[in-house]
Amino acid sequence: MGSVDWTFDGTWPYEPNWFDAEGGRLHYIDEGPRDGRPVVCVHGNPTWGYLYRHFVPPLVEAGYRAVVPDHLGFGRSDKPNKASLYQIPRHSERLISLMDALGLRDATVAVHDWGGPIGLSWPAKRPDNVRNLFIMNTFAHRPPPGTTVPSILRFIRAPIFGEALIKGRHAFVKQLLFKAIRRDRLTDQSRAAYLAPHPTYASRTGILVFPREIPDSPTGRVADFLDEVHQGLAAYRDRPVAFAWGKKDPVFPPRVYERLWKADFPDAPILWLDKAGHFLQEDAPELIVPHLLEHLAR
Repeated sequence: MGSVDWTFDGTWPYEPNWFDAEGGRLHYIDEGPRDGRPVVCVHGNPTWGYLYRHFVPPLVEAGYRAVVPDHLGFGRSDKPNKASLYQIPRHSERLISLMDALGLRDATVAVHDWGGPIGLSWPAKRPDNVRNLFIMNTFAHRPPPGTTVPSILRFIRAPIFGEALIKGRHAFVKQLLFKAIRRDRLTDQSRAAYLAPHPTYASRTGILVFPREIPDSPTGRVADFLDEVHQGLAAYRDRPVAFAWGKKDPVFPPRVYERLWKADFPDAPILWLDKAGHFLQEDAPELIVPHLLEHLAR
């Protein structure tokens, strides 16, 4: 992995920063003025900080401090081959410990996918440190009774088949991610950037654990964690919150926003992206970033 050009032809030209967390070393970038208002961008599965490469330059240019961490098992962070390290509450604990160490105040948190419940756990637990939220195609709610999971998820949870599919064939990146991004937006550089972090079978454990953590009932460890985060977000009902949502997302279709988030933040502005799918930061950054900057100026 040492021979990888981590700038990917200059599309990610940022100095790496490192933080020793429980379970391994986390990588993050920290760009812009130290006294600028922080904007923390949190990724999900199977991406890493590179997902936000179109966000960082405009944020810095506008005077903000852009902080983009990689979860353990992703990007340039360590990738221990131990499944228990990748449980959702442990991802949350590591992120909060990094944010505490950086001493960020008056921050905005932008979240997506599994970065939603993980990233939002910080403002839920540290409401004095966070000013506002920017939420994209994600969830942070206890599942209702009768929740079912798609059949592909049952395959991924099967002990041997799941490992063969996700760790052996690297299907989450090569199939799901690359097919989900708009064809005219997937470049040679971004393809290389999403393949680089997980070159081996053992390095893909974090990718496999995320879908196995999706709760399929209102009870259990992850469901309880989601509910705790959701309850903590009540502190933001009188603060600025905004949404951007890819309408073509099969994972979080528009009805997820309508059913879950609209009740929480009925007055929050939402940018609907007709041509964007789940990875909306790849599909429509030129529309999302102005919406985010407008939100930050509120």
